[in-house]
Amino acid sequence: MTRTYRRAADYVAASLIFLRDNVLLREPLRAEHLKPRLLGHWGSCPGITMMYSSLNALVRERDADVLLVTGPGHGAPANHANLWLEGTHEEYDSALARDAAGLTELSRRYCAPDGFPSHLSPAVPGTLHEGGELGYALATAFGAALDAPDRLVACIVGDGEAETGPTAAAWHSPAFLDPVTGGAVLPFLHLNGYKISSPTVFAGMSDEELHALFHGYGWDCRIVDVRDDPGGEPLDAAVRDAHDRITAIQEQARHGHRPERARWPMIVLRSLKGQGAPAEVAGQRIEGTFHAHQVPLSAVHDDPEQLAALEAWLRSYRPEELFDDEGRPSPEVLAHCPSGARRIGMQPAGDGGRLRRPLDLPPAEPYAVDVADGPGSATASPNEVLAGWLTEIVRRTGERRDFRIMSPDELASNKLDAVLKATGRAWNRPVDEYAEDLAPDGRVMEVLSEHNCQGWIQGYLQTGRHGLFPTYEAFASVVDSMVNQYAKWLKMSHEVSWRAPVSSLTYLLTSEGWRQEHNGYSHQGPGFINNLLTKKPTVTGVYLPPDANTLLVTMEHVLRDTGRINLVVAGKHPAAQWLGIDEARRHCAAGAAVWPWASTGEGSGAPEVVLACAGGIPTVETLAAARMLRRDLPEARIRVVNIVDLCSLAPPDRHPHGLADADFEALFGTDLPVVLDFHGYPSAVHQLLHGRPHPDRFHVRGYVEEGTTTTPYDLLLSNGVSRHDLAITALEHLRGRPAETGDLAVRYAADRDRLRAELRRTGVDPAEITTWRWES
Repeated sequence: MTRTYRRAADYVAASLIFLRDNVLLREPLRAEHLKPRLLGHWGSCPGITMMYSSLNALVRERDADVLLVTGPGHGAPANHANLWLEGTHEEYDSALARDAAGLTELSRRYCAPDGFPSHLSPAVPGTLHEGGELGYALATAFGAALDAPDRLVACIVGDGEAETGPTAAAWHSPAFLDPVTGGAVLPFLHLNGYKISSPTVFAGMSDEELHALFHGYGWDCRIVDVRDDPGGEPLDAAVRDAHDRITAIQEQARHGHRPERARWPMIVLRSLKGQGAPAEVAGQRIEGTFHAHQVPLSAVHDDPEQLAALEAWLRSYRPEELFDDEGRPSPEVLAHCPSGARRIGMQPAGDGGRLRRPLDLPPAEPYAVDVADGPGSATASPNEVLAGWLTEIVRRTGERRDFRIMSPDELASNKLDAVLKATGRAWNRPVDEYAEDLAPDGRVMEVLSEHNCQGWIQGYLQTGRHGLFPTYEAFASVVDSMVNQYAKWLKMSHEVSWRAPVSSLTYLLTSEGWRQEHNGYSHQGPGFINNLLTKKPTVTGVYLPPDANTLLVTMEHVLRDTGRINLVVAGKHPAAQWLGIDEARRHCAAGAAVWPWASTGEGSGAPEVVLACAGGIPTVETLAAARMLRRDLPEARIRVVNIVDLCSLAPPDRHPHGLADADFEALFGTDLPVVLDFHGYPSAVHQLLHGRPHPDRFHVRGYVEEGTTTTPYDLLLSNGVSRHDLAITALEHLRGRPAETGDLAVRYAADRDRLRAELRRTGVDPAEITTWRWES
C-alpha cells in the first residue's frame, strides 16, 4: 500500500510540472499536452512524498495530531499531490475533485496566472510557512509546537536550506521546548545532495559526522538511506520509532520526572536528487544529480528525445493501475490516506486564525502615569510602565497559555523584566553556573538569535496565539528578509477567502539609536522602519508613541489587531511624560494632532510655521525648540504637531491609516512650512508624504548616518536634529520676519557650538540640556 501510494503521489507531482492535458496519459503524449512554461522543483518532490506518506501512516495507525511545515517549499508539486490524493483540495474547492477533471484543473492552475505559485503559499491548505524562504522552517515549526501539548509538528528541512544561519540557530530550539506544556517537533533533514548546481555541505558529511553534529546539538539522530530502495518501509519504521521516543519523553515529563536533557529524535533521509526521474538522457545524467533540481527535461517542447523520455518516465509509475476509468485514485491509494480532520492538509492549526481567541487585555488606566500637574510634570520609563501592564497579561493568560514574549536576550536591558514576576525564562537544559528566573514552562523566550525569535513568533501566531517581539532597534534588521516573506504571506492570506486572520506580529523596538551613546555607531540604525514601509500598506503599521501613556494605548491596539505587522518604537530611559491616559487615547485614535499647550498664537490667525515631531527623543527636542522660540519670539505663531501613527502622513488612498485630506490640512495647512523632526531616516517620511499638497514644504530632519560613541546631545547635534537646529530651521522659514529671525538664528547657532565645545571638553552633556523641563 505504501509503495502504491507513493507511486501515485510522485506521478501527480510530475504531471503538475509538465502537463496541462492528458494528465492520466490515456493517449500518447504529444507536445500540445505540455504546459507552455515548465516551472517547479522536481528534485525534492520524491523525498517530500516519502515523508508525507510515512506521516500518513503514523496518523492512520496512531491517530497522531500532525502539522507539517515544509522548508523546501519549491517542492510544492509534492504537497499538492498529497493534498489532492487525501481529498483536502476538494474540501476547499470542488473543482479540484479527485477525478480526471479535478486533476486536470489542479495541473492547469499550478504555476498559472491566478493559480497556485511554484512554491507553497497561503492558498495551499494546511500550510503556515511559505517555503523557499530558506532557513526559517525549523524555528517556525517550534513556534507552532509551543503550548500545544498534543501537536506533533513535522518539519522538512532541505539540505541546501540547512546550510543557512537561521537553520543552524534553530537546531538549538529544544532547549526552549517544554515537554509538559508543549508539543514536539520531528525534523526531517532531507539530504539529497545538491543545491541548484553544486553539492550541499551536508552531502559531504559521513554518517558518523552527521551523528556527531546533531548529538552536539542535543538531538537523537537516525539516518535512513533510501537511495537503493525508495519503497519507504525503513522510513515508516523510523517515524514510528521517533514517535515512540517523543511519547516516552512527554509521558516521563508529564508524570513529574522531567528529563534533565531531553534528547528529541530527528531523522536524516538520504535519497537521490529527483529520485525516479530518468537516470540519463542524451548522455546527461539526471537522477541523483543537480540536473534534477528544477525541471529535469527543460527542452521537452522541441526535443523529441526528451519528449519520449518524459513519456517513459511518467508511464513508469503505471498510472493505469493508480486511477480508475474516471480518474479517481484506486482504493489501495485511498486506503493510505487519513480521514476527516486528521488529514495533514486539514490540520486545524494550518488555518490558525480559526483557533485564535482575543487576548485578555487588562485596562491600561491602573498602569498610566499621572500628569495631572501638566505636560512634562512627571518622569517615567515608557518600557518600565509597559512592563507592568505586560506582566498582568502574562498572569491573565497563565491558564490559556496563548501569549509569549520572544526576545534576543534583551528583556532586562530593555526594562521589561518585570514580566519575570509572572513567568520564567523558558529553559530545559541543566545549568552548572548561576542563573535567574529560568523555568521549563516559562513564556519568555530569550536567545541571541533574532532569526529564532522571528521564526518562533511566526509559528506561534500562525497557529492561533499571541505574542510580542521586543528587540534592540539596530538589530531588528537582522530579520529583514524574514519580514519581507512574512509580509507577502499576510498580503496573500488576505486574498484567500477561507483563511481567518491571525494575530498581528508586533515588534517593540527599543534601545533606540538616539540613546546608544555607550555602544556607539554600530547600535545606531533605525532602518527597520524603512523596510517595513516598502511592504503592502494593508499589512503594515508604524507607531512612535511619545511617552508611556501613548505607548500603553498603542500596545492595546496592536495586541488586539489581526493580519498585520506592526512596528512600535519606544524608549527605555526615564523621560518626561506629556499626556494623561484619556488624552493619550484621543491622540492615538487621531494618529496625529496639534498640541495646543505647546503652540503659540493658535487663536490669532494661521500659524507661520509648524513644528512637527514623531518619536520620543524628537518630541523632546521639538518641544524644547518651541519653548526657545516662544521665549525669544513671543509674537510668532508656531503650531506644534505630534505624530504617533507614522502612516497617518500618507494620503488615504495609499495607506488605510492615512489622514483624510481635510484632517491633514487642519494640521499642516496646504502651503505652510513644516519642520518635522523624525526618529529615523528622513527618507521614510518623504516616502509617506508623496501625494500630499506641496510635499517640498516639509523640511524633515532625522538620522543621517552620523554617529560614534558620544553623548546623547552630541549625537543629536551631529545629525542636525537638536533643538537648536530645529529652531534655526524654523526661523529660516518663518514668513515675513527676516529682521527678527536673522540675529536670533545666529545666537542659537552660537549657543549650539558652545554646548558642543563644552560637552566635548567634559565628556557629558551640559546641565542646561540634561535638566531641561517643559514650562508653559
